Amino acid sequence: MEHHILIVDDEKLIVKGIKFSLEQDGMLVDVAYDGEEALNLAKSKKFDLIILDVMLPKMDGTSVCQQIREFSEVPVVMVTAKGDDMDKIMGLEYGADDYITKPFNILELKARIKAILRRSSKPAVVEKSNEIVHKDILLDYNSRRVFIRQKEIHLTAKEFDLLTFFMDNLGRVYSRENLLHEIWGNETAGDVRTVDVHVRRLREKIEDVPSEPKYIFTKWGVGYYFG
Repeated sequence: MEHHILIVDDEKLIVKGIKFSLEQDGMLVDVAYDGEEALNLAKSKKFDLIILDVMLPKMDGTSVCQQIREFSEVPVVMVTAKGDDMDKIMGLEYGADDYITKPFNILELKARIKAILRRSSKPAVVEKSNEIVHKDILLDYNSRRVFIRQKEIHLTAKEFDLLTFFMDNLGRVYSRENLLHEIWGNETAGDVRTVDVHVRRLREKIEDVPSEPKYIFTKWGVGYYFG
């Protein structure tokens, strides 16, 4: 299967290097050099993954990611040249699935891309049934769709993986470190705040009142559990 990737960065030498490396692996690659061009491409074409720099002309990467999330759940890897952790967290807040900081090793970037593509392209393999129902939530493993009171809720690939894991392990408490390992594996640098951001985003989508959850609970000092 040929994966279609969009690279968004205003540094043309970096784009050229990433594009060449991904094409060597048999991927189809489009490029954009500013935020507006990236958003237009994301609207007009179907991509399997977007590599999105934070600092872009015309529209910054976090704004692009936020607008993409209004119409697509395509996996997004944010790229930042800054060392400030807040940039990484802000990227995740606006819907990114992962982040990587410049300068990065192209092999590390490719490993993350392949891991995300592998997770997002195959349905979760679980029990005998293709669906699991808990309270008002229906989750379909094969189609990777989620419904609450028969209304579809659109989740990113990582949000779906996290919800699937929670629903497969009802009542069991997992630390942020456990969840980071189970859902992200070796894709991240080990920042447990990634888990907090995704739990918060998931709560905002599935809870009627996120501050008073009835699905995803916090066990203070330990971690999270689904009930």
